[in-house]
Amino acid sequence: MSIKNIVNVTSHLRNACRARLGLTSVPLSKYNLGLLLAMHRAGFLSFVTRGGPEPPNPDTIATYRPPPLTTANVADQRLWIGLKYVNNEPVLRNLETISMSGRYISANMKALNRLARGFDASYQKGLNFGECMFVTTSVGTFEIREAVQKKVGGLLMCRVGP
Repeated sequence: MSIKNIVNVTSHLRNACRARLGLTSVPLSKYNLGLLLAMHRAGFLSFVTRGGPEPPNPDTIATYRPPPLTTANVADQRLWIGLKYVNNEPVLRNLETISMSGRYISANMKALNRLARGFDASYQKGLNFGECMFVTTSVGTFEIREAVQKKVGGLLMCRVGP
């Protein structure tokens, strides 16, 4: 598992929000895609799409079709991300990585349930109001409340707070 990619993505998203960018990109990988789609489902990102080195037109993003993925162009593929802002403030605030390449922090179902309810577990503080935590499991990458509903534990990736 390449947690190094997740650390780079969270750092990149934090910097892009501070720079007030509307559109940014990260390399295409399975873990990046899982985390970004989970963040999109949670409402932190406006869109996530695969594309080449050139960004898609944000005006026609609803009808954008990425080029087919082949062995010749797989190294050039990127994930293009639309960042959200409310009253000129980024929606992605206080984005911090939990597991790093030298320190994996996982949580079983009991610990995830405690974290989601606001209690400390697995060397982590419980979630406050408005905070989200993302977990990668054997089934996929989910927000912590989705993982509790599906009754699966996994590796804690990052948390986003107000």
